[in-house]
Amino acid sequence: MDLIKYYFLEDYLFKEVKNNFYKHRYLTPEEFFCIVIWKSNRAKTAIKSKLLKFGNLRKTVEKLTNEIFHTRGNKHKLELLVKSWKFSLPMAAAILTVLYPKEFTMYDVRVRGQMSIHKDFAGHENQVERYFDEFLPKVRKMGRGKDLRNKDRYLWGKSFYEDLEKFLKN
Repeated sequence: MDLIKYYFLEDYLFKEVKNNFYKHRYLTPEEFFCIVIWKSNRAKTAIKSKLLKFGNLRKTVEKLTNEIFHTRGNKHKLELLVKSWKFSLPMAAAILTVLYPKEFTMYDVRVRGQMSIHKDFAGHENQVERYFDEFLPKVRKMGRGKDLRNKDRYLWGKSFYEDLEKFLKN
């Protein structure tokens, strides 16, 4: 096993994990929790506890990710995670960004700030609709690069750099 892949976690996720998802039509707990940790390491214990309430972790992750695979329509995939499985919008978007990087992008505070969306709509009743109607179109327009993933990276990097500059000036 090539353990170095975990050092370059994003590359591992967008290559091997995504490919395994399409090949097997589900993810293993190891693959799934690599996505969770990549998005928010602090959330891994709470998400594991939530999934364990359904029984065996391996079977639950396989069921969850197989449901994602078989759910038709991007909106329905996000609703599945947010409404049926009770994931937060940022975590649900992260999972779907890895599995469908041409259709989804991270819902991130840095990216929202770059687009002047300062009011977080995660957790609100219409969050799925707003993700598709407001957030995603703005990322597609504002970021640099051809693909959605690089547009997101650009906006995140711009926010990081601006924060670094502010920090160094003070």
